[in-house]
Amino acid sequence: MKILYVCTHNRCRSILAEAITNHLSQGRIEARSAGSQPAGQVHPLSLKYLCEAGVKSDYLRSKSWLECESWKPDVVVTVCDLAAAEPCPLWLGATPTVHWGLADPSSSTADQEAVADAFRQTIGILMDRVQRLLDLDLERLDGQNLVDCMREMGKLP
Repeated sequence: MKILYVCTHNRCRSILAEAITNHLSQGRIEARSAGSQPAGQVHPLSLKYLCEAGVKSDYLRSKSWLECESWKPDVVVTVCDLAAAEPCPLWLGATPTVHWGLADPSSSTADQEAVADAFRQTIGILMDRVQRLLDLDLERLDGQNLVDCMREMGKLP
């Protein structure tokens, strides 16, 4: 199974989702992330808190969804509301889209502890959703049932 996580700038939430999915799935799922307007660099706190959580992050980079054109995902998961409202590129065709809206932990202007809590909370939510996905019988679920299950996961806190 291949998942493309999309966030407008591909520097925080989609990056976290890619790293966590690849870490937890141990090859059962191949995850990538991209943005419609990539920032060009991964947010440094994304890397810091992934490391804190024991998730490998040295391969991550901010990139455009155009770089993923030849890599046909089975599902696209938007993780920010802006990306969910954007039209997907034509090359994605009828690829199912799921929305797992998450608050942007990098946008917090609070003190350092509040920012750290926001990153840890976002990482925790993603770890929970990805683990729920891995608990499914991915090899036996047909496309629409899998998409429906993933949509339900996006509604969970």
